[in-house]
Amino acid sequence: MARRRKKGDDPISQLVGLLSLFAFGGAYYYTNSFIIGGIAFAAVMGAALWISIAQSAKREERLRKSGIREIDKMDGLQFEQYLGLLFRSQGYKAEVTRASGDFGADLILQKNGTKTVVQAKRYSKNVGIEAIQQVVGAMKHYGASGSWVVTNRDFTDAAYKLAASNGVKLINREALIEMILLMNPTAKPDPKKVIAQFQSKTQICDKCGNQMVMRKGAKGEFYGCKGYPKCRNIKVAR
Repeated sequence: MARRRKKGDDPISQLVGLLSLFAFGGAYYYTNSFIIGGIAFAAVMGAALWISIAQSAKREERLRKSGIREIDKMDGLQFEQYLGLLFRSQGYKAEVTRASGDFGADLILQKNGTKTVVQAKRYSKNVGIEAIQQVVGAMKHYGASGSWVVTNRDFTDAAYKLAASNGVKLINREALIEMILLMNPTAKPDPKKVIAQFQSKTQICDKCGNQMVMRKGAKGEFYGCKGYPKCRNIKVAR
C-alpha cells in the first residue's frame, strides 16, 4: 500500500544543510579563513542546486510520460473509462459500472478467477474514508475477494488506517504514475485520446442541462440524465 510523505519530511534538504555547515566549518578550521569557508559552503550548495535541477528535470519527464496532468483534467466518468482501459491492458477483464446503481464499485476487475472491485476517485484533494467504506460494501455485494481505491491524488491519514484494517488496497498518485510507467508504451492508453473520445460521445440533457450517461435497459442501451430521478429524460443510443 503506497504511503504519502509527511509534510516537512525532507531528509535530502536536511543532509545538504548539514554538509554545507560541515564544509564551512572544516574549511575554516584548517585555513582559519572565512572566505575559504564561504567558498566551501557555496561549492556544496552549488552542487546540491545542480543535483536538484537535474532531479526536477527527471521528475518533469516522469510526469510527462505518465500523462498524469491529462488525467487531472478528466472528469469522474472519463477517469473510470481510462482506468478500465489501463487494467485491460494489464490482462484484466474490466467492467466499468454505470453512473447510477453501481453499489459502491466504479469498476469490476476479473483475472485468474479473482474478482476485485474498484472505487475510482479523480479528485483535486485527498480522498477520505467514505471511499473506503463504499468499496468495502461493494466487495460484499459483488462477491469480490479484493477491493481497491485508485486516485490521482492521495488519501487522508484516516483513510489509510481504515483501509489497513479492512484489507483495502490504496493506489495513490505516485503508485498510479509508477503503474503507468512500468507498462509497455504500446499498451498503455493515451489520456488525451480517452478525453477526446469521451467528449465526442457526450450527450447533454436538453431538459435540465445535465450530462447524459449511457445505461442498459431491457431493450438495450440508452442515454439517461445524470440528474435522475429528478430528471427522467432519456435519449436512444445510436
